Amino acid sequence: MHTAEPQWESLRYSLNEHVATLTLDRPQSRNAIDAVMRRELAEAVSMIRQDRGIKVLILAGAGGAFCSGGDIRSMTGDNSAEQARDRMVSLQGVIRDLLTLDRPIITVVDGAAYGGGMGLALTGDLILASPRARFCLSFLRIGAVPDCGVFYTLPRIVGASVAKQLAFSTREFGAEEAQALGIVSEIHSEQEIHQRAEAMARNLAKLPLASLAITKKAFNASLDSNLDVMLEMEAMGQGIARSTAFHLEAADRFKQKQPPLYQGLD
Repeated sequence: MHTAEPQWESLRYSLNEHVATLTLDRPQSRNAIDAVMRRELAEAVSMIRQDRGIKVLILAGAGGAFCSGGDIRSMTGDNSAEQARDRMVSLQGVIRDLLTLDRPIITVVDGAAYGGGMGLALTGDLILASPRARFCLSFLRIGAVPDCGVFYTLPRIVGASVAKQLAFSTREFGAEEAQALGIVSEIHSEQEIHQRAEAMARNLAKLPLASLAITKKAFNASLDSNLDVMLEMEAMGQGIARSTAFHLEAADRFKQKQPPLYQGLD
């Protein structure tokens, strides 16, 4: 486990009892993603993936916004298809690493999650939003196409028809509609949302890493798999999970009618 907290220009990072918190910190631009943030996100996510002491990641934004997407001002002069693709591929590495991270991610959306910022938010397994959260697939407003994994993540949450409607309309929608669509898990006030995310993360961090990893990986694999493969993954995963010290103690507590080790997220 890392003992020293790294320092970045556009990110804040902290680690507390198996819970890592990564905060986008460019409030002057509503945490828009520029070249520096792309590079630092790649470094941070790579570090988190390698640290097996981290069981849960909280992803948030500073200054009353989550992320307003790509920093358009930093794209000036970057008009070649080759340059644009290279820039996108570097950010896609971050998205891929987050989506395949074998630990839960809790995304805290307090304010704008626009364009690529919405894509980044959708890498979360659980998305918490405040009443001032605003989601928008704004790409077509500037003649761009959805990125940051949106073509993959959003249809799997809301269905292809709704995903296309949100992309074509480029309309903004709030936390309540996002919750109705299945994007947002819970809504909490801006005063409470970070504390709620931390409480959820601390509870999840009580669980063994093996059980967390298997559960997330199996759900992620299910939509691209078949029944036989998933049943085999379930059987193999259960074999590993039931060999952990956590399971043995939890089963013994159940037999002894003692309080459970893990009482859920509520």
